[in-house]
Amino acid sequence: MDNIVDVDFDVKNIRMTDYDYCLPDERIAKYPLQRRDSSKLLVYDKGKISSRVFRDIDTLIPSDSLMVFNNTKVIRARTHFQKATGAKIEIFLLEPHYPADYEQAFQAECECEWQCIIGNLKKWKDGILTTKVIIDGQEMTVCAERREAVGTSWVVRFVWQKGIPFARLIEAMGTLPIPPYLNRDTEESDNTTYQTVYSKIKGSVAAPTAGLHFTPEVLQALDDKGVVREELTLHVGAGTFKPVKSATIGGHDMHTEAIAVRRCTIERLLTYIGRTVAVGTTSVRTLESLFYLGLRVLDNPETDENELCVNQWEPYERNADGSPETVRKALQALLDYYDHKGIDVLHAVTRIIIVPSYKYKIVNRLITNFHQPQSTLLLLVSAMIGDDWHKVYRYALDNEFRFLSYGDSSLLIP
Repeated sequence: MDNIVDVDFDVKNIRMTDYDYCLPDERIAKYPLQRRDSSKLLVYDKGKISSRVFRDIDTLIPSDSLMVFNNTKVIRARTHFQKATGAKIEIFLLEPHYPADYEQAFQAECECEWQCIIGNLKKWKDGILTTKVIIDGQEMTVCAERREAVGTSWVVRFVWQKGIPFARLIEAMGTLPIPPYLNRDTEESDNTTYQTVYSKIKGSVAAPTAGLHFTPEVLQALDDKGVVREELTLHVGAGTFKPVKSATIGGHDMHTEAIAVRRCTIERLLTYIGRTVAVGTTSVRTLESLFYLGLRVLDNPETDENELCVNQWEPYERNADGSPETVRKALQALLDYYDHKGIDVLHAVTRIIIVPSYKYKIVNRLITNFHQPQSTLLLLVSAMIGDDWHKVYRYALDNEFRFLSYGDSSLLIP
């Protein structure tokens, strides 16, 4: 079915300058439109490009399709503490360290540890930081202690009054982190507009922005047409904003992100092979990772869940046959794994990078925003529509489309 081979030399030597374009600052949407579904929608259909309004998306999706959404919810990850000397320290939550499980970490009621980015680190060499929060009209003190370094981040231990879950604590003391390229502070409106209407599972530090265009009315129109909707979870990490600084993509290290997929989602994917629409690049990365996770458990059904990880270059190291039959075998292997392990939700991590030459295994159509120059997300788009990404982005620039997180959308049909 597949053979382990060396990573394609040409893949690692993709030059980032080949994926550059001029993005004027005024084309970056600093705020969303008043109504989510009134954004523009660029439709790329097998080389032909047209412009629509996003609320018409139901007319462009075949009724026998499966549409997959990322239901992650952005947390108020940006917190501020103070030293006894008065120095202000920003602690940016990345992911739970202990307990490592997101749900358990948010339910912790007096202490937990998170991997964090620390702002003004040079002013915090030791000691306990504190901040005051008000919950139910009562003021309480939250303490933060810096522990060991983990790569470029730090483990921070938080301690607070027993009986208050950490999820509620950060709602009271944290700020929603909006993308750095917006060059403005978070405003009250962002707490609503920077969440999808279907967000459920807390854990992201950035929104799956392709989903920001959907409204209850658009979702209802899709339901009425017969389009089947399914949800999965990928918690978007701060690494999504990490620029590619190397001249070639081979010098870039992809960040790790946690995914969670229900058994019923795999069943749906099996039914809709060849008819799957991904909403956003995070859904793409999760869905395509499932194929390689399926190959892994197909090789070894006894694989421990803690070992379920898709490595950055794995798709290019495995010369995998991407035929519908192979996809079916991989997904069925995952179904068998759920049953063998007695689980209903599969938890794994992925570092998958999707670049030109990648052959999509599960995703057939993509709804996505317009991405930054020389970014891994632009490479993902190019992997789907080839060099036509130039035509798409030129059309968007020439026709006043708005770019990046709060910008307009596109439907890509390769």
